[in-house]
Amino acid sequence: VSGKTPVVTLLEGDTPLIRARNLEEKIGFAAQIYLKYEGMNPTGSFKDRGMTVAISKAAEAGSSTVICASTGNTSASAAAYAARAKMRCIVLIPDGAIALGKLSQALAHGAEVFAVSGNFDEALKIVRELSENYPLTLVNSLNPYRIEGQKTAAFEIIETLGRAPDFHFIPVGNAGNITAYWKGYKEFASGKFGLKVESGKLKDDSAHYPLSAIHRPLPHMMGFQAEGAAPIVRGAPVEKPQTVATAIRIGNPASWRQAVAARDESGGVIGIVTDDEILSAYKLLSSMEGVFCEPASAASVAGLIKYKNVIANPAKGGGKQSHPVVVCTLTGHGLKDPDCAVKNASRPVSVPCDAKKIISLLRIKQ
Repeated sequence: VSGKTPVVTLLEGDTPLIRARNLEEKIGFAAQIYLKYEGMNPTGSFKDRGMTVAISKAAEAGSSTVICASTGNTSASAAAYAARAKMRCIVLIPDGAIALGKLSQALAHGAEVFAVSGNFDEALKIVRELSENYPLTLVNSLNPYRIEGQKTAAFEIIETLGRAPDFHFIPVGNAGNITAYWKGYKEFASGKFGLKVESGKLKDDSAHYPLSAIHRPLPHMMGFQAEGAAPIVRGAPVEKPQTVATAIRIGNPASWRQAVAARDESGGVIGIVTDDEILSAYKLLSSMEGVFCEPASAASVAGLIKYKNVIANPAKGGGKQSHPVVVCTLTGHGLKDPDCAVKNASRPVSVPCDAKKIISLLRIKQ
């Protein structure tokens, strides 16, 4: 980005890093857990970080039309930023496999949406072909400007904590985000941008969770795929991926190689969580922390719960930290998938319009 770049922004970024004390207590091991709540971006997901750069650079290049394939969040973000830039936005989605909240966003922002009779991977193949042969700018994470924007979340985490976390848990779908975070952490640590943090900014504010005096300059990257859409873990593309977490329902990730590199370079993991584990974490976050995320986001916390004994025990691979600092990325807001929210919510109790009868049901004594 230079002085010649017409910056297209909706004031994305600077999302909250929330200490999850109730979750720490529930999980039951000595750690500081933070939630990077990307659902607080303008269109409700982390995609906005990369889209502001991709659309800005498309505008600089004189492009009038952008195109993407999407499981939902990319389409919502691309449509919003394209509208801001007065560009045409074309979106291909897998028919019947996109959450209603995301689809409605793309349509509201004026995107031309086409539901293809195939999955995300097939839709991505088509948009790649179209962008290579016609004057259409591809804004999926194959566009390197997307990764450049998304890496800023890693900068924010270090600036807030005053250091890198020991472990970073993150959902893995098309794998652009784990790629971007790792790039951001490495660049920050290298001093490439002259970014600095205050020494000792992260305070030990709880006697129950003392900080280790020794920590790695870079985190272990802990990525998690859904059981029915885990091509990286299984070592081969999944032809028909299936999971309740629609945002990571991807069978052949575009950033597969980069995600494996992030795992290997960081000494991390790319693992599997089941739909039941995802939904359990999804409910824990909203009911215990007041943080409402979409199901795919909860894959990071589901992974943390699954690996808690490993990261809390140095003998099992947790490194030097017996009291690690952990960040979980929550990629999107819960209202992205209202159908899942309604399906998994309890129902209101029907009562008469009578204060005494209501108080009797509440069992509150005067």
